[in-house]
Amino acid sequence: MGDTYVNFFGGSPLNRLAWLRTSQPFLNAIAHAPATRWVLFKDGQPLVQSKPSAPTLSLARLTTNDVKALLGPEPYFAQGQHAGDLAPPDVPALEAARLRGNGVVFLGLHETNRSHADALPSSDFSAKTSADVVLSNIKGTAYFSLDVSNVAQSELDETLQNAAAAKEGDRIVFSEPRTATASFDAFDAAVFAEARSMTDWNARNKKKWPGKFYSCLAGFIEPGETFEDAVRRELWEEAGVKVWNVRYHSTQPWPYPANLMGGFYATASSSEPLRVDLDNELEEARWWTRDEILGVIHHRDGTTLSQKDRRELFTAAENLKPTEQPSATSGANPLSGDAVKEGEQAAVDAAREASAGPLFKMPPVTAVAGVLINEWAHGRAGFQPESPKL
Repeated sequence: MGDTYVNFFGGSPLNRLAWLRTSQPFLNAIAHAPATRWVLFKDGQPLVQSKPSAPTLSLARLTTNDVKALLGPEPYFAQGQHAGDLAPPDVPALEAARLRGNGVVFLGLHETNRSHADALPSSDFSAKTSADVVLSNIKGTAYFSLDVSNVAQSELDETLQNAAAAKEGDRIVFSEPRTATASFDAFDAAVFAEARSMTDWNARNKKKWPGKFYSCLAGFIEPGETFEDAVRRELWEEAGVKVWNVRYHSTQPWPYPANLMGGFYATASSSEPLRVDLDNELEEARWWTRDEILGVIHHRDGTTLSQKDRRELFTAAENLKPTEQPSATSGANPLSGDAVKEGEQAAVDAAREASAGPLFKMPPVTAVAGVLINEWAHGRAGFQPESPKL
């Protein structure tokens, strides 16, 4: 199960060519390759594009010619003391340095045939081989990310208006990332996650989520901890829940700002009360039955986030304008009984007939928390507690 499940944002399609990341001849040459594409970010927001006839957003991939005005003076990498100079080759710290211009990260190569990837650190692709030879052997599209947060809006507008895609009629704008990625395909999502995660964003603390929005408990691993220990500690510290039988499910890159989320299941006693007064990170914690969760999953709005919800989640994750503090303790008692077969159908029917909103909202399956909840609710978690509650 955990070995094969690929979460949204995961499964990067790029060969990162790690051994060439410090090769200035390669980087300066590949930046000019006609096939090379650039992914742009402004204050953490990706540049996206859409066709006039379709609202679906995709990750904008500009050419080097499109973004040349934003890259600063050449050489783009291994810049020396003065504009136009190359750094001394015997100074390792300056091998691929950018001392001028906006932030650039080489993301990797999208190879033409992923099942027969050719670019390996062999003689044909070695950092010691001439850049011309390496480029002649490469089959695919190189990707860079470009941070334009410090570019004047007028300069940025002019650059984007003159981009090839804009001239062909596409709409190109910077978009709030959660809204944008909701319509990304797997390729765009994985490239976006890698691009944003490899750019230096400031980490921020989460605050309050939108009302009636529930997700899995989560936290950060401490130095010297195993994943299993972190799961046990976080659940105990946040909700006073003692768990055992911790089992791994899958991981997911989470580019808000640059994290790797690990998904785990564990066994707990649902007869124990939940607490939210321990570290004040939770507003409410509850046990939910499988029937209740299935009702939310099958409700048309159960995992659909409105624009308002997305803005609130973005504010919470990025700590932009915190509004309220977490409130009082929840002493919710777990509900008993869980007739899976009949209950599941009843939950589906009730959800479809409901004119009001869902009982609560939960993450979609584009987030690992939504995957974990869905897998458990449908009996695919790998093990089932004796008295199923989540």
